[in-house]
Amino acid sequence: MGQSRPYRAKALVVEDDPMQREMIELLLAESEFDVISCESAEAAELVLRSNGDSIVLLLTDVELAGNMTGVELAYAAKKYNPDLDVIVTSGKPLRQRLPDGALFWSKPWAPLDVIRVAEMKASELSAGGPRRS
Repeated sequence: MGQSRPYRAKALVVEDDPMQREMIELLLAESEFDVISCESAEAAELVLRSNGDSIVLLLTDVELAGNMTGVELAYAAKKYNPDLDVIVTSGKPLRQRLPDGALFWSKPWAPLDVIRVAEMKASELSAGGPRRS
């Protein structure tokens, strides 16, 4: 009989810079997250449309490949899942308002910031927070 796999929270990473995207993926995977990654907001929106209720963390850059920005994606993501933790990052000052509950991280941010958020989210989920599969 096969062993059941322990619950792993899902994170969506949206970053058009492959090196940054890969680094975030590795940090989240090390923190026991299953990671889905995209380089455009349009691709991420398709993921949210089909898996939005199972994703617990979205980390997106403002400037992305495609026509949609990370800020626009943050609003769309909150429509699919109002409880989703959203972090928007940019190397430039943020000029648009973010949806309620979304955080802004100015680049460069430290890799430890990603680990802290991942561990806080994992702790929240293991303490009885909403589990989404």
